[in-house]
Amino acid sequence: MQKIRKAVIPAAGFGTRFLPQTKAMPKEMLPIVDKPVIQYVVEELVEAGITDIIMVTGYHKRTIEDHFDVPSRDLIENLKMGGEKKKPLLDQVMKIGEMANFVYVRQKGPYGNGTPLINVRHIIGNEPFIYTWSDDFISASPSRFKQLIAAYETYGSSCLASIRAKRDEDYDRYGFAGGTEIEPGIIDTNVIIEKPGKDKAPSNLANVSGFILTPDIFDYLDRAQANLKEGDELYYNDALKLMLEDKKRVLAVEIKGGKYYDTGNKIEYLKTVVEFALKNPSVNGEFRDYLKALLKEQEL
Repeated sequence: MQKIRKAVIPAAGFGTRFLPQTKAMPKEMLPIVDKPVIQYVVEELVEAGITDIIMVTGYHKRTIEDHFDVPSRDLIENLKMGGEKKKPLLDQVMKIGEMANFVYVRQKGPYGNGTPLINVRHIIGNEPFIYTWSDDFISASPSRFKQLIAAYETYGSSCLASIRAKRDEDYDRYGFAGGTEIEPGIIDTNVIIEKPGKDKAPSNLANVSGFILTPDIFDYLDRAQANLKEGDELYYNDALKLMLEDKKRVLAVEIKGGKYYDTGNKIEYLKTVVEFALKNPSVNGEFRDYLKALLKEQEL
């Protein structure tokens, strides 16, 4: 079985939900305390053994490339001048550019989350790979990617990261998989329904945040693209549904012990920032005191 060593991150969107903040800064670079969202995703990939990370970007995403490059000479010299006090910061920024082999591809083609996959076909080749978003993640131990890789190494098929829906509105936000549970938390999928509503959902396993895809996904994307009418969008789910029609195995894998963070909308982003600030030892004490004082002030 081929080892999974490549990951694809689509990052070409305009982040319109966060305008005007994202007019000049990519939404993927929005900070969670002191680290951009996309860095959390990259660090998790690297920790799971991924060596090659392919980002599909647009003309307005140079900031992402700069972030994962080696730091500028000016920044390095400035931090060196700070002596031992600034050395931890120097070590951090040097490490970012050394985490993985980064490849950048400009997105071309129809709108939709299937297009970035078409754009990287020549780089992926005949290998299984991870496809994951740049503005959400699941915090878990072992990590979601390690859990997905473990499922892939057992079954050798495409695997969809999944979480249990807890709120009625979740059934109107995510895609849901149905099928036969072959072991606790793993469904051998026979149907995927986008935003079905609670009454029509085939299970309570919502497919979110990241996937392992086998290379035959590209042939099915070709078929899905050939079926498009003018103005249609190309989605990876269209290819997965064609795979299921051909009896290809696709697994929905519950990420055990995980908490899902969706930073792609304002409310969930703010919740994530607050939660991570309360976990951060450099600020959590003072920040917690501030929140308590603020709540007390609001009560008055």
